[in-house]
Amino acid sequence: MPRRDIIVIGGSAGSLDVLGEIVARLPYDLQAAVFIVLHISPTRESSLPEILTRKGTMPAVHPTDYQPIEYGHIYIAPPDRHMLIENRHINIVHGPKENRSRPAIDPLFRSAAINYGPRAVGVVLSGTLDDGTAGLYAMKKMGAVTIVQDPAEAMYAAMPESAISNNKVDYIVRAAEIGPLLDQLVEDEGAQEGDLVTMAGSLRKEVEISSQEIDSRDMIDAVQQIGRLTMFTCPECQGTLWEMKNGELLRYRCHVGHAFSIDSLDAEQGTKLEAALWSALRALEERGALARRLATQARERARLNIAERFQERARQADADAGTIREILLADPERALIAARSGSPAANQQSQ
Repeated sequence: MPRRDIIVIGGSAGSLDVLGEIVARLPYDLQAAVFIVLHISPTRESSLPEILTRKGTMPAVHPTDYQPIEYGHIYIAPPDRHMLIENRHINIVHGPKENRSRPAIDPLFRSAAINYGPRAVGVVLSGTLDDGTAGLYAMKKMGAVTIVQDPAEAMYAAMPESAISNNKVDYIVRAAEIGPLLDQLVEDEGAQEGDLVTMAGSLRKEVEISSQEIDSRDMIDAVQQIGRLTMFTCPECQGTLWEMKNGELLRYRCHVGHAFSIDSLDAEQGTKLEAALWSALRALEERGALARRLATQARERARLNIAERFQERARQADADAGTIREILLADPERALIAARSGSPAANQQSQ
């Protein structure tokens, strides 16, 4: 039986204290390597390696590309980089965002699944939305052990709840229990083989897309092999999205490489829609201001018919701008609903 010696952990909002508690309970001579993705700002320097080194007995670092994997070490994805693992080394890549994040959890989990299978353990911690759910599904299918922080104690329960509802999770435990459980699983040599044949092809293709190992000329064919073309467009690059289904879990990916779960796609579309509404508001206010200026100029030249036409254009622009502003300021979520359903919803809001 293979020995479990690869531990991958993903977390987002509310996970920092949990990570500290986990590493504090791991022995310095752990016969495994630990890999962590935490959603962090892409533009700020991360002090997470120093924090976790102080919390526990194992050194924690931001690895460099192609760095060898060593037992008893903690590797943390650097800001604005995905971290993937291959046999005996680490890949650090500036690949397309997944689930609106870079680093993202799913690329790490998929790489652990395809390269280590039953030797791996996957852990999902506190966070919003659902990054990690699809990666945990792949790990489970490839024979890995899966662990999720108990949503009842998580600061943000969305990520743990999504992982649980879409996977047959092996362990749902409190933060204080995760470290000792990982130590126990590393010592246990009873790892089981997973569904290697049915998952391996599409999974490896996704890992290659995330690591940008596929020639750009072949990317469309690569995504076509693992998904079904849809009418939806990528909110990041406006390219076409392909739909992929793992069990009941739907995901989307464009041929550039951006990938989305349903929740992350909805959230990103919502962000883009709101930005578009603010842009429309700006354009309407500028149109109204320009029309009033032209109306004033027309009146000064005694061109009253033209002045009235521009004045009416200004009134219409002001009314439309007022409707959009009222919706945006009253309830951003309703603004998105109105935008998706068309102008009648917006008109009803202003009445």
